[in-house]
Amino acid sequence: MPVYVTDKPLNLTSHDVVARARRALHTKRVGHTGTLDPLATGVLVLCVNDSTKLVQFMEADSKDYLAYISFGAGTPTLDAEGPIDERAEVPALDAVQLEGVLNGFLGAQSQIPPQYSAIQVNGQRAYAAARAGAHIELPARPVVLHELRLLGLYDRVHDAPTTFTPDAEGRWQPAESGLTFTLPPALGEFPTALVWARVGSGTYLRSLARDVGAALGLPAHLAGLVRTRAGQFGLEKAVSLDALEGAAGMPDLDALQLPRIEASRELAQQLRQGKRPAWNEAGRFVVTLAGELVAVVDSDGKQLKVVRAWA
Repeated sequence: MPVYVTDKPLNLTSHDVVARARRALHTKRVGHTGTLDPLATGVLVLCVNDSTKLVQFMEADSKDYLAYISFGAGTPTLDAEGPIDERAEVPALDAVQLEGVLNGFLGAQSQIPPQYSAIQVNGQRAYAAARAGAHIELPARPVVLHELRLLGLYDRVHDAPTTFTPDAEGRWQPAESGLTFTLPPALGEFPTALVWARVGSGTYLRSLARDVGAALGLPAHLAGLVRTRAGQFGLEKAVSLDALEGAAGMPDLDALQLPRIEASRELAQQLRQGKRPAWNEAGRFVVTLAGELVAVVDSDGKQLKVVRAWA
């Protein structure tokens, strides 16, 4: 079965979406390529049945977000789940100053994940420990932030736009018509920045909200988050969970954005047997035979090594 691009609704976990997909598609084999928090919405890519083999090749894709960062209130979860555990008066925010702060986070960074996250430490999920009242020291992790664009500053999150459309380069902009997003209930009337972000895999936008606030000397939290792209999959092509059962989905080969090698039957057989045939181009490739997926391989410029093979 193919790959599906879904629009995750508010207040569902990624696991909830997988459970609904299993029922809609009548299968137990469903995986996703990148977790979204319950209070986030947007692109969640599902791989079904044999397509679950693709997950490992898509998890590291870059992602785009619309992030609503509210200043003057911090929360343990770093988002609008609350409760507020830190407050501060917010001076008049200056767009130029905030853009300078955002620019300081571009490129390779070390980011401390949220306490309320699915990261495992000594076999325990960080969020489980946090809900039990424990504090786990989570080490900073390397992340990459490619672009951060300030789209606007607002007196409160309710004043920020929620209807958007993508431009020709896939960057979503406020618009009078387009897709309208649902944000979680606001924790109060706090000054809010709307930021469009393009980030590498493993980046937490909740941590970014915390860190941007800290750079301004303020507590902050993520008041809303919409994922508009994951890899090649844009939100404009996503289907709702209610429409998933009748959706066509995307073939496996179209879901893999890798250069292709059209193999001979002999080469295909060698790869399926785990052999390492000679190849003089370096990189990662998709190998096909008569339009069918044979393997994903890595090459050091001398020989091919199978990463994953298909029968």
